[in-house]
Amino acid sequence: MAKPTVARIARTLATVLAFCGVAHAQDRLLFATDWLAQAEHGGFYQAVAEGTYRKHGLDVTIRMGGPQVNGLQLLAAGRIDVAMGDGLQVLSAVEQNVPVVAIGATFQKNPTVIIAHPGVAKLEDLKGRPIAIGAASNNTFWPWLKQRYGFTDDQKRPYAFSVQPFLADPKLAQQGFVTSEPFSIEKAGVKPAVFLLANLGYPPYSQALIVTRDTLEKRRDVLARFLRASAEGWKSYLANPAPGNALIRKDNPQMSDELLAYGWRKMKDFALVDAGAAMKSGLLTMTEARWDATVDFLKGVGLAKPGVDYSRAWTLEFVRDVRVLP
Repeated sequence: MAKPTVARIARTLATVLAFCGVAHAQDRLLFATDWLAQAEHGGFYQAVAEGTYRKHGLDVTIRMGGPQVNGLQLLAAGRIDVAMGDGLQVLSAVEQNVPVVAIGATFQKNPTVIIAHPGVAKLEDLKGRPIAIGAASNNTFWPWLKQRYGFTDDQKRPYAFSVQPFLADPKLAQQGFVTSEPFSIEKAGVKPAVFLLANLGYPPYSQALIVTRDTLEKRRDVLARFLRASAEGWKSYLANPAPGNALIRKDNPQMSDELLAYGWRKMKDFALVDAGAAMKSGLLTMTEARWDATVDFLKGVGLAKPGVDYSRAWTLEFVRDVRVLP
Protein backbone atom coordinates (compact mmCIF):
# COMPACT_ATOMS: atom_id res chain seq x y z
CA MET A 1 0.00 0.00 0.00
CA ALA A 2 1.35 3.40 -0.95
CA LYS A 3 2.32 5.70 1.88
CA PRO A 4 0.14 8.79 2.24
CA THR A 5 1.75 11.86 0.82
CA VAL A 6 2.13 15.09 2.74
CA ALA A 7 -0.50 16.67 0.47
CA ARG A 8 -3.01 13.88 1.17
CA ILE A 9 -2.42 14.15 4.92
CA ALA A 10 -2.91 17.91 4.73
CA ARG A 11 -6.14 17.53 2.81
CA THR A 12 -7.45 14.96 5.29
CA LEU A 13 -6.54 17.18 8.24
CA ALA A 14 -8.25 20.15 6.62
CA THR A 15 -11.41 18.11 6.08
CA VAL A 16 -11.47 17.00 9.73
CA LEU A 17 -10.92 20.51 10.98
CA ALA A 18 -13.60 21.87 8.67
CA PHE A 19 -16.07 19.25 9.92
CA CYS A 20 -15.30 20.08 13.53
CA GLY A 21 -15.73 23.75 12.81
CA VAL A 22 -19.16 23.17 11.28
CA ALA A 23 -20.15 20.94 14.16
CA HIS A 24 -19.32 23.53 16.79
CA ALA A 25 -19.98 26.86 15.06
CA GLN A 26 -23.75 26.84 15.40
CA ASP A 27 -25.84 29.82 14.40
CA ARG A 28 -27.83 31.24 17.29
CA LEU A 29 -31.49 32.06 16.83
CA LEU A 30 -34.01 33.39 19.36
CA PHE A 31 -37.59 32.34 18.62
CA ALA A 32 -40.59 33.72 20.52
CA THR A 33 -43.87 31.81 20.62
CA ASP A 34 -47.27 33.47 20.84
CA TRP A 35 -48.31 32.14 24.26
CA LEU A 36 -47.21 30.06 27.24
CA ALA A 37 -45.71 26.72 26.23
CA GLN A 38 -48.40 24.29 25.07
CA ALA A 39 -49.04 21.43 22.65
CA GLU A 40 -49.62 23.96 19.86
CA HIS A 41 -45.88 24.73 20.04
CA GLY A 42 -44.89 21.08 20.27
CA GLY A 43 -42.96 20.67 17.03
CA PHE A 44 -40.54 23.45 17.92
CA TYR A 45 -39.88 22.03 21.38
CA GLN A 46 -39.47 18.61 19.79
CA ALA A 47 -36.76 19.98 17.49
CA VAL A 48 -34.89 21.24 20.56
CA ALA A 49 -35.43 18.06 22.58
CA GLU A 50 -34.27 15.70 19.84
CA GLY A 51 -31.33 17.81 18.70
CA THR A 52 -32.85 18.51 15.29
CA TYR A 53 -31.85 22.17 15.34
CA ARG A 54 -28.31 21.22 16.34
CA LYS A 55 -28.21 18.73 13.46
CA HIS A 56 -28.91 21.66 11.13
CA GLY A 57 -26.19 23.81 12.69
CA LEU A 58 -28.53 25.91 14.83
CA ASP A 59 -28.56 26.91 18.48
CA VAL A 60 -32.25 27.77 18.94
CA THR A 61 -33.66 29.26 22.13
CA ILE A 62 -37.45 29.29 22.52
CA ARG A 63 -38.87 32.19 24.50
CA MET A 64 -42.44 31.78 25.70
CA GLY A 65 -45.05 34.37 24.86
CA GLY A 66 -47.82 35.35 27.23
CA PRO A 67 -50.48 37.96 28.01
CA GLN A 68 -47.94 40.77 28.46
CA VAL A 69 -45.66 39.83 25.55
CA ASN A 70 -45.93 41.48 22.13
CA GLY A 71 -43.84 39.36 19.81
CA LEU A 72 -44.01 41.70 16.83
CA GLN A 73 -42.77 44.61 18.94
CA LEU A 74 -39.86 42.51 20.18
CA LEU A 75 -39.16 41.48 16.61
CA ALA A 76 -39.24 45.02 15.24
CA ALA A 77 -36.94 46.14 18.08
CA GLY A 78 -34.38 43.47 17.17
CA ARG A 79 -34.71 41.62 20.48
CA ILE A 80 -35.73 38.32 18.87
CA ASP A 81 -35.01 36.73 15.50
CA VAL A 82 -38.31 34.97 14.73
CA ALA A 83 -41.77 35.66 16.14
CA MET A 84 -44.90 33.54 16.03
CA GLY A 85 -48.10 35.40 15.17
CA ASP A 86 -51.44 35.27 13.42
CA GLY A 87 -51.47 35.91 9.68
CA LEU A 88 -53.76 38.89 10.19
CA GLN A 89 -51.16 40.44 12.51
CA VAL A 90 -48.61 40.36 9.72
CA LEU A 91 -50.99 42.06 7.29
CA SER A 92 -51.81 44.70 9.90
CA ALA A 93 -48.10 45.34 10.50
CA VAL A 94 -47.53 45.83 6.77
CA GLU A 95 -50.37 48.37 6.73
CA GLN A 96 -48.35 50.32 9.30
CA ASN A 97 -45.14 49.98 7.26
CA VAL A 98 -43.52 47.70 9.82
CA PRO A 99 -40.89 45.78 7.81
CA VAL A 100 -41.88 42.22 8.73
CA VAL A 101 -42.65 39.19 6.58
CA ALA A 102 -44.05 35.69 7.16
CA ILE A 103 -41.78 32.87 5.96
CA GLY A 104 -43.91 29.87 7.02
CA ALA A 105 -46.98 28.86 9.02
CA THR A 106 -47.51 26.08 11.54
CA PHE A 107 -51.27 25.73 11.28
CA GLN A 108 -52.73 25.01 7.88
CA LYS A 109 -56.12 25.37 9.56
CA ASN A 110 -56.77 28.29 11.89
CA PRO A 111 -57.78 26.75 15.27
CA THR A 112 -60.50 29.34 16.01
CA VAL A 113 -63.85 27.80 16.89
CA ILE A 114 -67.32 28.79 17.95
CA ILE A 115 -68.53 26.59 20.80
CA ALA A 116 -72.21 25.94 21.43
CA HIS A 117 -74.22 23.76 23.77
CA PRO A 118 -75.27 20.26 22.71
CA GLY A 119 -78.07 20.20 20.18
CA VAL A 120 -76.80 22.94 17.88
CA ALA A 121 -76.34 21.15 14.55
CA LYS A 122 -75.06 23.96 12.32
CA LEU A 123 -73.21 27.21 12.94
CA GLU A 124 -75.93 29.17 11.14
CA ASP A 125 -78.37 27.98 13.81
CA LEU A 126 -76.70 30.47 16.16
CA LYS A 127 -78.02 33.45 14.20
CA GLY A 128 -79.83 35.72 16.64
CA ARG A 129 -78.49 33.88 19.70
CA PRO A 130 -75.97 35.33 22.21
CA ILE A 131 -72.28 34.65 21.51
CA ALA A 132 -69.43 35.68 23.84
CA ILE A 133 -66.86 37.45 21.68
CA GLY A 134 -63.58 39.14 22.69
CA ALA A 135 -62.84 42.71 21.63
CA ALA A 136 -59.95 41.69 19.37
CA SER A 137 -62.30 39.44 17.41
CA ASN A 138 -64.03 42.50 15.98
CA ASN A 139 -61.09 42.74 13.57
CA THR A 140 -60.70 39.04 12.87
CA PHE A 141 -63.39 36.38 12.58
CA TRP A 142 -66.48 38.29 13.76
CA PRO A 143 -66.80 40.35 10.55
CA TRP A 144 -66.41 37.08 8.62
CA LEU A 145 -69.28 35.54 10.60
CA LYS A 146 -71.42 38.58 9.99
CA GLN A 147 -70.76 38.50 6.27
CA ARG A 148 -71.11 34.74 5.83
CA TYR A 149 -73.93 33.90 8.24
CA GLY A 150 -75.73 37.17 8.81
CA PHE A 151 -74.77 37.42 12.47
CA THR A 152 -75.37 40.84 14.03
CA ASP A 153 -73.59 42.90 16.68
CA ASP A 154 -76.55 42.71 19.04
CA GLN A 155 -75.73 39.01 19.49
CA LYS A 156 -72.35 39.80 21.03
CA ARG A 157 -71.70 39.34 24.71
CA PRO A 158 -68.43 40.17 26.52
CA TYR A 159 -65.88 37.38 26.57
CA ALA A 160 -63.56 37.29 29.59
CA PHE A 161 -61.54 34.24 28.50
CA SER A 162 -63.44 31.98 30.89
CA VAL A 163 -65.86 29.15 30.17
CA GLN A 164 -67.88 29.77 33.35
CA PRO A 165 -70.50 32.07 31.73
CA PHE A 166 -70.95 29.45 28.99
CA LEU A 167 -71.49 26.70 31.54
CA ALA A 168 -73.97 28.84 33.46
CA ASP A 169 -76.12 29.80 30.44
CA PRO A 170 -77.36 26.99 28.15
CA LYS A 171 -78.27 29.56 25.48
CA LEU A 172 -74.82 31.14 25.29
CA ALA A 173 -72.18 30.26 22.67
CA GLN A 174 -68.58 31.48 22.80
CA GLN A 175 -65.33 31.76 20.90
CA GLY A 176 -62.27 29.61 21.59
CA PHE A 177 -59.52 27.44 20.16
CA VAL A 178 -60.27 23.85 19.26
CA THR A 179 -57.27 22.68 21.31
CA SER A 180 -58.16 24.52 24.51
CA GLU A 181 -61.59 25.77 25.62
CA PRO A 182 -63.55 22.61 24.68
CA PHE A 183 -61.25 20.72 27.07
CA SER A 184 -62.34 22.86 30.04
CA ILE A 185 -65.99 22.57 29.04
CA GLU A 186 -65.79 18.80 28.71
CA LYS A 187 -64.08 18.59 32.12
CA ALA A 188 -67.16 20.34 33.56
CA GLY A 189 -69.39 17.61 32.16
CA VAL A 190 -70.71 19.26 28.99
CA LYS A 191 -70.04 17.81 25.54
CA PRO A 192 -70.19 20.94 23.39
CA ALA A 193 -70.86 21.42 19.70
CA VAL A 194 -67.61 22.74 18.19
CA PHE A 195 -67.43 24.52 14.84
CA LEU A 196 -63.94 24.99 13.37
CA LEU A 197 -64.20 28.15 11.29
CA ALA A 198 -61.36 27.07 8.98
CA ASN A 199 -63.46 24.09 7.89
CA LEU A 200 -66.18 26.56 6.91
CA GLY A 201 -63.90 28.79 4.85
CA TYR A 202 -62.24 31.20 7.32
CA PRO A 203 -58.88 31.74 5.55
CA PRO A 204 -56.14 33.31 7.72
CA TYR A 205 -53.05 31.31 8.60
CA SER A 206 -52.33 30.86 12.28
CA GLN A 207 -48.96 30.64 13.99
CA ALA A 208 -47.14 32.29 11.12
CA LEU A 209 -43.36 32.46 11.51
CA ILE A 210 -42.37 36.10 11.12
CA VAL A 211 -39.02 37.85 10.64
CA THR A 212 -37.89 41.36 9.83
CA ARG A 213 -36.84 42.13 6.29
CA ASP A 214 -33.36 42.89 7.57
CA THR A 215 -33.08 39.37 9.00
CA LEU A 216 -34.54 37.98 5.77
CA GLU A 217 -31.80 39.64 3.73
CA LYS A 218 -28.89 38.88 6.06
CA ARG A 219 -29.68 35.37 7.36
CA ARG A 220 -31.34 33.51 4.51
CA ASP A 221 -29.40 30.32 5.05
CA VAL A 222 -30.11 30.32 8.79
CA LEU A 223 -33.83 30.84 8.21
CA ALA A 224 -33.94 28.07 5.61
CA ARG A 225 -32.34 25.65 8.06
CA PHE A 226 -34.68 26.82 10.86
CA LEU A 227 -37.75 26.10 8.74
CA ARG A 228 -36.53 22.68 7.69
CA ALA A 229 -35.56 21.66 11.21
CA SER A 230 -38.86 22.97 12.59
CA ALA A 231 -40.81 20.99 9.98
CA GLU A 232 -38.86 17.87 10.95
CA GLY A 233 -39.66 18.62 14.59
CA TRP A 234 -43.37 18.82 13.80
CA LYS A 235 -43.33 15.56 11.86
CA SER A 236 -41.70 13.86 14.84
CA TYR A 237 -44.02 15.51 17.39
CA LEU A 238 -47.17 14.40 15.57
CA ALA A 239 -45.83 10.82 15.66
CA ASN A 240 -44.66 10.80 19.29
CA PRO A 241 -44.99 13.98 21.40
CA ALA A 242 -43.19 12.75 24.53
CA PRO A 243 -39.78 14.50 24.03
CA GLY A 244 -41.34 17.86 23.17
CA ASN A 245 -43.92 17.62 25.95
CA ALA A 246 -41.18 17.14 28.54
CA LEU A 247 -39.63 20.49 27.54
CA ILE A 248 -43.05 22.17 27.37
CA ARG A 249 -43.75 21.15 30.96
CA LYS A 250 -40.31 22.41 31.97
CA ASP A 251 -41.02 25.86 30.52
CA ASN A 252 -44.64 25.90 31.69
CA PRO A 253 -45.06 23.78 34.85
CA GLN A 254 -48.76 24.70 35.00
CA MET A 255 -49.42 22.73 31.82
CA SER A 256 -51.02 19.40 32.69
CA ASP A 257 -50.30 16.11 30.96
CA GLU A 258 -54.04 15.80 30.32
CA LEU A 259 -54.29 19.11 28.46
CA LEU A 260 -51.12 18.38 26.49
CA ALA A 261 -52.58 15.08 25.37
CA TYR A 262 -55.90 16.74 24.48
CA GLY A 263 -54.21 19.48 22.44
CA TRP A 264 -52.06 16.95 20.57
CA ARG A 265 -55.08 14.78 19.83
CA LYS A 266 -57.19 17.69 18.56
CA MET A 267 -54.39 18.90 16.31
CA LYS A 268 -54.41 15.44 14.75
CA ASP A 269 -58.20 15.01 14.73
CA PHE A 270 -58.71 18.31 12.90
CA ALA A 271 -55.48 18.08 10.84
CA LEU A 272 -54.45 21.58 11.93
CA VAL A 273 -50.80 21.10 11.02
CA ASP A 274 -50.86 18.63 8.14
CA ALA A 275 -53.95 19.50 6.12
CA GLY A 276 -54.33 20.77 2.57
CA ALA A 277 -51.18 22.01 0.88
CA ALA A 278 -48.97 20.50 3.60
CA MET A 279 -49.82 17.01 2.36
CA LYS A 280 -48.26 17.80 -1.02
CA SER A 281 -45.76 20.58 -0.34
CA GLY A 282 -44.65 19.82 3.21
CA LEU A 283 -45.20 21.00 6.77
CA LEU A 284 -45.09 24.76 7.51
CA THR A 285 -45.96 25.53 3.89
CA MET A 286 -47.98 28.51 2.64
CA THR A 287 -49.62 29.35 -0.69
CA GLU A 288 -50.26 32.54 -2.62
CA ALA A 289 -53.90 31.50 -3.02
CA ARG A 290 -54.42 31.26 0.73
CA TRP A 291 -52.85 34.65 1.40
CA ASP A 292 -54.82 36.20 -1.46
CA ALA A 293 -58.04 34.75 -0.02
CA THR A 294 -57.20 36.33 3.35
CA VAL A 295 -56.62 39.73 1.75
CA ASP A 296 -59.86 39.35 -0.22
CA PHE A 297 -61.68 38.60 3.04
CA LEU A 298 -60.31 41.79 4.62
CA LYS A 299 -61.34 43.82 1.60
CA GLY A 300 -64.78 42.24 1.53
CA VAL A 301 -65.56 43.19 5.14
CA GLY A 302 -64.01 46.66 4.94
CA LEU A 303 -60.95 45.94 7.09
CA ALA A 304 -58.31 46.46 4.39
CA LYS A 305 -56.66 49.81 3.82
CA PRO A 306 -56.56 51.19 0.28
CA GLY A 307 -53.23 51.44 -1.51
CA VAL A 308 -51.43 48.81 0.60
CA ASP A 309 -49.27 46.23 -1.14
CA TYR A 310 -50.22 43.30 1.07
CA SER A 311 -48.02 40.91 -0.88
CA ARG A 312 -45.08 42.33 1.12
CA ALA A 313 -46.43 40.41 4.14
CA TRP A 314 -45.28 36.97 3.02
CA THR A 315 -42.67 35.14 0.98
CA LEU A 316 -42.73 31.56 -0.30
CA GLU A 317 -38.98 31.61 -0.87
CA PHE A 318 -38.22 29.18 1.95
CA VAL A 319 -41.26 26.90 2.16
CA ARG A 320 -40.82 25.89 -1.48
CA ASP A 321 -37.65 24.04 -0.51
CA VAL A 322 -38.66 22.55 2.86
CA ARG A 323 -40.90 19.71 1.60
CA VAL A 324 -40.96 17.71 4.83
CA LEU A 325 -44.10 15.69 4.15
CA PRO A 326 -46.31 14.61 7.08
